[in-house]
Amino acid sequence: MSNRYSILVMGASYGSLFATKALLAGHDATLVCTPETAELINREGTMVRFPIRGRETPIDIYSSNLDPELRATVPEDSSPENFDLVVLAMQEAQYGAPGVRELLKQVAKQKTPCLAVMNMPPLPYLERIPKLSVEPLRQCFVEPSLWSEFEPGLVTLASPDPQAYRPPDGPKNHLHVGLPTNFKTAPFENEEHTEMLRDLEADIAEVRYDPGDGLLEVPVKLRVYESLFVPLAKWPMLISGNYRCIKLDEMISIRDAVHGDLDASREAYSWAEQLCVELGAADTDLVPFEKYAKAAEGLGKPSSAARALFGGAEYIERVDCLIRRIALQQDLRSDTVDEIVRLVDDRLEKNRAGN
Repeated sequence: MSNRYSILVMGASYGSLFATKALLAGHDATLVCTPETAELINREGTMVRFPIRGRETPIDIYSSNLDPELRATVPEDSSPENFDLVVLAMQEAQYGAPGVRELLKQVAKQKTPCLAVMNMPPLPYLERIPKLSVEPLRQCFVEPSLWSEFEPGLVTLASPDPQAYRPPDGPKNHLHVGLPTNFKTAPFENEEHTEMLRDLEADIAEVRYDPGDGLLEVPVKLRVYESLFVPLAKWPMLISGNYRCIKLDEMISIRDAVHGDLDASREAYSWAEQLCVELGAADTDLVPFEKYAKAAEGLGKPSSAARALFGGAEYIERVDCLIRRIALQQDLRSDTVDEIVRLVDDRLEKNRAGN
């Protein structure tokens, strides 16, 4: 094992997946969450269910059975100076919540390296992409000023490719992994900080877990790349799948969004790939459409964005808005993206009006 790192994970739902992988690899992890959830996790721990290739039944990994022990805390009691890495695993709109906003400001002030595991790339990360004018993109963020004190070189991004969800009727400390792919992360500007990510990558890769019938390799790894653009490979998936789950009066599964009209999905995917290439991505940074379409066959639920919208959310991560504005800077237009933005705008307006 490499150095033992202390990791502060902001977000106890999706964040518990990253925290569990860190714990399995022998690193310390603390989840930042609401008081109710923190009490539950400190009392019972978390459970993350992983599907295992070649095994009929998944495995449930309880943090209470791991060493080191998982801790949970509220934002007000978090001290970022005590941690080597902060993982940003909340939805973008959640960072403006009372307590969370103050903690985010502390993280920026302490200059703690941040790994964002978000569909919505934080503004400081976008500042690292030379071809982007960031100022026009601020309108896509709920509260862009929250990110103004961060040094861009201290913020990197991992594509949240692994699909995970809380069971609708399950406890808040349980998470099920639906698609056990990998976190693909870009480097920091500082090689020392990137080396920390590589240590985590190596330690997570070495983990073998015994659920009671022999050692198993647990899916969902951390993969560290040299390119800033590897995490943006999620954009074609979001445009052809996740956001196309959102219809005028209903939501559909990612599988149906992709496979309901495969030619339209391929066209939307290719357009988003072209945008990434225009920004500087290499073909090898991206995921072929056929591979994504195959994975989408197993995604029988609507995307988190769709579920939030049709659950009455007044704010969601506006990656659709972000991609559209970035594309306009590159003189690219897409009828599909325009329609997505219109549908999301309309649904948010209805939600905010209480309809």
